[in-house]
Amino acid sequence: MGFGELAGQGWPQIGDLGLAFVLSALIGLERELRQKSAGLRTHTVVGLAAALIVLVSKYGFMDVLASGRIVLDPSRVAAQIVSGIGFIGGGLIFVHRDSVRGLTTAAIVWLTAAVGMACGAGLPVLALIVAGGHFVVVLLFPYVEDRLPASRWTPSHLRVSYHDREHVLREVLMACTQHDFTVGRLRIERDHEPAASPNTQSERVVTVILEVLGVRSVSKLAATLLDIDGVVAVNAGDANVPSG
Repeated sequence: MGFGELAGQGWPQIGDLGLAFVLSALIGLERELRQKSAGLRTHTVVGLAAALIVLVSKYGFMDVLASGRIVLDPSRVAAQIVSGIGFIGGGLIFVHRDSVRGLTTAAIVWLTAAVGMACGAGLPVLALIVAGGHFVVVLLFPYVEDRLPASRWTPSHLRVSYHDREHVLREVLMACTQHDFTVGRLRIERDHEPAASPNTQSERVVTVILEVLGVRSVSKLAATLLDIDGVVAVNAGDANVPSG
């Protein structure tokens, strides 16, 4: 039996997976350019896994057909896997202030479940192709993301905490300008006085939210701000998450 004759694992199914990979990557590319939390890798992984799950549903249970009559319906179990794995993926995603973490990891968990379904359904060729697509996404796509131009019109948010000294905020704003960022808005989020010990003099810590616009790396800007004397912490948020 030739490769094209494998039940449900021929070139048409591989073409379906390839089309899902390309179209999902294009959607993710647009999201990546706009600096959204779910970007190139997340969208590609989810689209590819969804295509595999549908193919498993269509071709993975041919051996339970008898004279056109289904004598067993294992697709019900597969459907429960899809919904059940969503709870595991949801537990991997967390939002801390302006930052969203774990989206790509949750998507990879979902893809892994789809690969396991394909193996169990007797579709090893499709499982191998999708597993290979996963490694393309996680190993090669980061290099693509690093070379993508950022949107000049999509704002990012920086949460900067610093000791209340006269020069610190001025140096923060100067560093933003030197890195080709424009500060659109600035607001104070928190202003508190830490508890002072009897032998030390504590300084008040001020936290401000900066809305910045620019095409360079916000992460590198955050690292530069951390080097400023008096800056306590910097959190680079995502433009897709409101800071207020």
